[in-house]
Amino acid sequence: MAHKHGFQALDRSLKDVLSSNLLFGGKVIVFGGDFRQILPVVQKGTRQDIVNASLCSSYIWSECNVLRLTKNLRLTMGRSSSDVEETRLFANWLLDISEGNVGGPNDGVATIDIPEDLLIKDSVDPISKLFDFVYPDILQNYENQHYFQDRAILAPTNEIVDEINDSLLKFFPGDEVEYLSSDTICKSEYINDTIDTALYSPELLNGLRISGLPNHKLVLKVGVSVMLLRNLNQKEGLCNGTRLQIISLGTRVVEEKLFMELTLDIQF
Repeated sequence: MAHKHGFQALDRSLKDVLSSNLLFGGKVIVFGGDFRQILPVVQKGTRQDIVNASLCSSYIWSECNVLRLTKNLRLTMGRSSSDVEETRLFANWLLDISEGNVGGPNDGVATIDIPEDLLIKDSVDPISKLFDFVYPDILQNYENQHYFQDRAILAPTNEIVDEINDSLLKFFPGDEVEYLSSDTICKSEYINDTIDTALYSPELLNGLRISGLPNHKLVLKVGVSVMLLRNLNQKEGLCNGTRLQIISLGTRVVEEKLFMELTLDIQF
């Protein structure tokens, strides 16, 4: 979702190069995206500024032919008719929310009623109820590699992810094994001797929360599922986001397996 000025600059450039007054010099241009997701970023801009920066506010938009995807093949392929209908109703409900058709007339603020089947009504321990719904009979099935393939919990922030992971880890049998990151600055990062190492205390380094990297303390158990963060061997399927299952925990080595029985050793 780029700024409209970028598209308009491309339009003017193609008109000059091709000596044509047609839009984009007569060339066919395909735009891909969804206005419900990420809009153009306008620093310190208001809502009106962001809308004005989007492609639909450009003179180009009146010449565009909008094509819409109507069927989600990824979610419906191989599913039963009841599952397909349930997926369709849920997708339509999400679209109604994004289009402002739920909650009455509003200008960005509305009260939306969540369907009863999506609510967790236990206010005392809602996370446990969520586990019971997503991972039923987890103690009897956690060693089954297919059990986790069709199940996942989505969370809006990393803090909630950590809370859910810590709570779910308690359900697994066995002892916990902690792996700690380095709490000193690598000497190769020193530019000169004038850097004050006291500014980078172990408490500061251990408290860093960086997206895409594990926290200072990583707690694991045999049988839990983990996600690979860095490409190791794409030919074997070991790419970003690969889900693996812990089968052995050593002092400095963690042995894991893909859900296709390929074993992997990661050393710390």
